[in-house]
Amino acid sequence: MSVSKNVLKFGGTSMADAKAMLRSAQICLDHHAHLVVVSATSGTTNQLLEIASMGEQGQRDRAHALVVLIKNKHILIAHELGLGEVEMNALENLFGELATLAEGILLMREASSRARDRLAALGERMSSLLFRQALALVATKQEVRLLDVRKVMRTDDNFGQARPMTDDIRKLMATHLPTLGEDSAIYVTQGFIGETEDGFTTTLGRGGSDYSAALLAEGLEASVLEIWTDVTGIATTDPRLCPKARSIPEITFKEAAELAVFGAKVLHPTTLAPAMRARIPVFVGSSYEPKAGGTWIRWQTEDAPLVRAMALRKNQGLITLSTPKMLNQYGFLYEIFKIFNQNQVSVDAITTSEISVAMTVDASVLANKNLARDLSELCEVKIEQSLTLISMIGNNINHTAGLALSIFEALGSINVRMICQGASIHNFCFLVEGTQGEEALRRLHKAFLEN
Repeated sequence: MSVSKNVLKFGGTSMADAKAMLRSAQICLDHHAHLVVVSATSGTTNQLLEIASMGEQGQRDRAHALVVLIKNKHILIAHELGLGEVEMNALENLFGELATLAEGILLMREASSRARDRLAALGERMSSLLFRQALALVATKQEVRLLDVRKVMRTDDNFGQARPMTDDIRKLMATHLPTLGEDSAIYVTQGFIGETEDGFTTTLGRGGSDYSAALLAEGLEASVLEIWTDVTGIATTDPRLCPKARSIPEITFKEAAELAVFGAKVLHPTTLAPAMRARIPVFVGSSYEPKAGGTWIRWQTEDAPLVRAMALRKNQGLITLSTPKMLNQYGFLYEIFKIFNQNQVSVDAITTSEISVAMTVDASVLANKNLARDLSELCEVKIEQSLTLISMIGNNINHTAGLALSIFEALGSINVRMICQGASIHNFCFLVEGTQGEEALRRLHKAFLEN
C-alpha cells in the first residue's frame, strides 16, 4: 500500500505578512501537508532584482534603501510570529548575505547572472524560515522541519533560467526525504531556486515556484499537488474583463496547459509538465478563501464541454513572410525556423499558404533587429504590431461543425486578422486589433459561457 504524500505550494500573496502565513499554515494542517513549498514574500523578488539593477547603475542610496526595506519587512513578520533566537540568528545571517551581495555589485558595477540568482534566491530562503515558525505555531502536535531545497533541486548552470535534472532530483529526494509521509513531520522548503552539481545557487526563472512544486511532487510520486494563491481556482476567463466569469470546478491537464500558454495568469506555462508526466492531480485554490473551493486539474474529467474557458494575450506581433520561392518547393520552412532558432525566438501561432507564412510572436521580439534582417534576406517581411491573441479552450474543437460560424456571429463587426485552428483539439485562436481584444473576449464569453 502506497503512502500518501501531499505537496502544497503557497505563492507570494499567501506569504505577504504574519497573518497570511498563519492562515496558510492552517490550510497545511487541514489538508494534511507533508511537503510545503513557499514563494518569497509578496514583492520581495522584484525588490531583490531591483537591488542588482541599482547596483549596476551605481545608485548606492537606492540599493541600500531597498536592503533596509526588505530587512524591516521580514523582521516585522519575525517579531509577530515570535521567532526564536536560533531562527532569528539564521535570518540575520541572510540579511548579512544580502548586504554583502548588494555591496559587491555596487563596487563592481556589474551583476552577473550567477550573482543575480544568488541574490534573488534570498527571498525564498527568508520566507521559508519565517513560515516554518508560522506552521510550528499551528501544527503543535507535529514536528516542522526546514529543508534547503538546493539539496534536492539539481539543475544545470543556465543561471536565471536553470533547467532541472529530473532523474537527479528523484534520487536526491529519496536520499534526503526517505520517510516523508510515513511519520508526522512536515517539511517546509523553497520554490524557484535550485543548485548546480558544483554547488552554485540557481533560479528556475519567473514563475518558477509553481514549477518547483510540481518537480518536487513528481520526484516524490506525490498523491496530490495543491497550489494556493489569491484567486479561487481557474476561471472561465479573466474576471476583471468579464464580471460573469466563474471558477471552473475541474479541467483536464491539456486544457489547463493551453490556457497557461495562451495567457491565463493563474499558472505558469511550464508548471503542469511534471504533474502531467506523473499524472498527479493538481488543485488550485485561494489561501484567502480556503473554503470557497477551487479548480481540480486531472488527466480526465467527467464532462468535456466544447468551450471550457477563454484567454487573452495582449501585445502580440504578426510577422508575415512571402516569396514565390515557396511554391511547390521544399526546405523553405526549414530555413525560416532555422533563423528563428538562431535568434532564440519562440513562435506562438502559425498559418501557411502556398507562398506565405504568418506567425505570431510577443511584441518584445520585434525589437530584435537581427531577426528582421535575417528573414528579409530570405523573403519579403511584413510586421504588424499592437495585436491581441484570443484563445478558446475546450474539447473536440477541430471536429465540431459550425463552431467558426458561431464565433464570427458573436464577434460581429470585429475583424479577425489571422486564425490558427486544427493543430489542437483543445484550442481555437485568432488575432484581432489590440483595441478590440477585450470587447471580443466579452462577446465570446457571453455567447459561449454565460448562456
